[in-house]
Amino acid sequence: MDVLKSSSRRLGDVYAQYRTQLKRAAHHIVGDAHLAEDLVHDACLRALEAGSDEAAFVQPLSYAHRVVRNLAIDRYRRNALEAQLFEVEDSGAQVPAPATHTPEAVAIEREALARVSHALASLPERVRRAFELYRLEGRTQREIGTELGLSAATVNQLIREALDCCRAALRTP
Repeated sequence: MDVLKSSSRRLGDVYAQYRTQLKRAAHHIVGDAHLAEDLVHDACLRALEAGSDEAAFVQPLSYAHRVVRNLAIDRYRRNALEAQLFEVEDSGAQVPAPATHTPEAVAIEREALARVSHALASLPERVRRAFELYRLEGRTQREIGTELGLSAATVNQLIREALDCCRAALRTP
């Protein structure tokens, strides 16, 4: 048992003494200094926990390099796989939107806008003004009520009346 403890201590000393060299080897594979530092730390902990591998006692520096290298390769592969998997999700971000602004679509939208504009113009001034303040200026119903001298409930009814008028104008061809 004392042999295992002294060998584990010797292996820990190797990780401490050659930390920079091990970190450089991991950094060469993963390309990130902080990640390389974490990998060397993880490798040291794993090696100390395993402790019974004969190679760790015969050639501790080679063993340390192998453990760090294997962990770095595993991490590199996992990062590459994750990048590939998430690339599929992100790839849709570069796809252009369907051409919704065809001449026909523009003409249809203009016609609908003209109908809504005509419907709003046919409304009583108070109804139209309440709707414009709410929808176009983003005011609250309470603010509109204060400005027009109405209750919030009345403003709500006026806005609904204007919306119903707009919907009806869009339904008729």
